[in-house]
Amino acid sequence: MYLTIKETAAYLSIDESIVRTYVLQGKIRTIYDGENYLINRNQFTTYFEQVEKYRKLVQAYLDEPIPEDIDVKDED
Repeated sequence: MYLTIKETAAYLSIDESIVRTYVLQGKIRTIYDGENYLINRNQFTTYFEQVEKYRKLVQAYLDEPIPEDIDVKDED
């Protein structure tokens, strides 16, 4: 499904000018039909999947307990 720049900005929840900048810089692949830039929505699916995967990895790392230091001597 193809979206306009305005629809893409709403889909990504970012400002329209940012999407336009990314399009002009070539960071977002588009098709220009002579009037509008059309953006394939499916190109963001992989990105969102990777972000979610890395978010889970970071959360798992943060949830891991800190190991006891084996060099600490019990002075009791």
